[in-house]
Amino acid sequence: MTDYAGAEASLWAYTVPKRYVGAALADDVSCDVAVIGAGFTGLRAALELAEAGTNVTVLDSGGVGWGASGRNGGQVNPMLPVFRPDDLLKAVGPTYFERLASVSLGSADALFDLIRKYGIDCDARQKGWLRVDHCAKARDTARKGAKLWMEYGADFEFLEGDEVRRLSGSPIYDSAVMARKGGAVQPLALVTGLAFAAEKAGARIFERTAVGAMARGEDGWVLDCGTHKVRAAQVVLATNGYSGAVRPDVMRVILPVTTTQIATDSLPDDLYDTLLPEGHTIADTRRSIMYSRREPHNRFVYGGAGASGRDGTPRGFDALRRDAQRIYPQLKGVKWRWQWGGKIAVTEDRVPRFMEPEPGLLVGMGYNGRGVAMSHVMGKVLADRALGAPADSLPFPVSKPDPMAFRRIQALGKGIAITAMQMMDRYEMRAGA
Repeated sequence: MTDYAGAEASLWAYTVPKRYVGAALADDVSCDVAVIGAGFTGLRAALELAEAGTNVTVLDSGGVGWGASGRNGGQVNPMLPVFRPDDLLKAVGPTYFERLASVSLGSADALFDLIRKYGIDCDARQKGWLRVDHCAKARDTARKGAKLWMEYGADFEFLEGDEVRRLSGSPIYDSAVMARKGGAVQPLALVTGLAFAAEKAGARIFERTAVGAMARGEDGWVLDCGTHKVRAAQVVLATNGYSGAVRPDVMRVILPVTTTQIATDSLPDDLYDTLLPEGHTIADTRRSIMYSRREPHNRFVYGGAGASGRDGTPRGFDALRRDAQRIYPQLKGVKWRWQWGGKIAVTEDRVPRFMEPEPGLLVGMGYNGRGVAMSHVMGKVLADRALGAPADSLPFPVSKPDPMAFRRIQALGKGIAITAMQMMDRYEMRAGA
């Protein structure tokens, strides 16, 4: 692979300890389960399936980590982006509410346990996540929601004033909620480590192998991969915001959104030491959210909302650099060496989707910016279901691929909406409203 649509220009591609290099499919294959998508979700499912003795084949049109798993911000945030417990209850119903609340609040711990179990070298650290408030109204809203989630076991702490400015390294913010279980990973290193672990367990992984069509017959599924075919009793679709080419129907439930990131080269010690000095990750409450983190060798990563050209190339890096200097004035004049981006998948109610559109076809997607931890939860759920777990025993309800309301209008208006959100954010920050 030479083109990650921006990801090869990423800090992650530059610093990954070892890249996975796999072959393309060169013959017809038969297996118990075919997994489409070699990212966090698909490889977590493949690892679980292979360790259970299942004959599993993983296919990806690009390669391991080609999609969001190799391009994301690497923040491990221990909860869904759902404001109130009642909102989650409304979305999934009482049967699944407590299960999903429990696995989401425990998702960060579960991921770090997984990394330790398999000895994955991905610079994992669990030093906490700061969610800083961009205005007083946002502070009140965030604290109200945090208090409600604390009743269900969320481990939050409220911070004010100088302590927020010290821990964040930014003079902009006066209040924050800290999630102690949050942390960070090098995402491309993590997905690569999962690939090696799944392969060691017996999974076969084929890169540069696009699935052009899929059809269900009496004996299972047949996947058309150009000159070769894959026959499988079951299929796991784990392509998230990149699912359109394989199953356009499941794309109707999510809205792909482009996020972008930039990273510095090594900064002087006196500057670097002012940025998130205790190693927290950070995000803010703006509609056009920012997120950032420290990296080894005095590097700093900053991310936020972006856009894509018609060819899928990420855009919006100049605006991101300007925003970084607004939030961190000490970065003025700093050279940003890397810039990259990719697509995340947003659902209408901010809850991931577990679907079975047809017998033997399992789909997991829609992590709403919390995919580093939640995709691993989903991967295990998909594997459990493929192994025969009853649908009503799982943390996610089985949903239908019903279209998101006004999805086409939202897709067409994303650029205008992002500009409007940025203007509202800036007004609120200046006014302190």
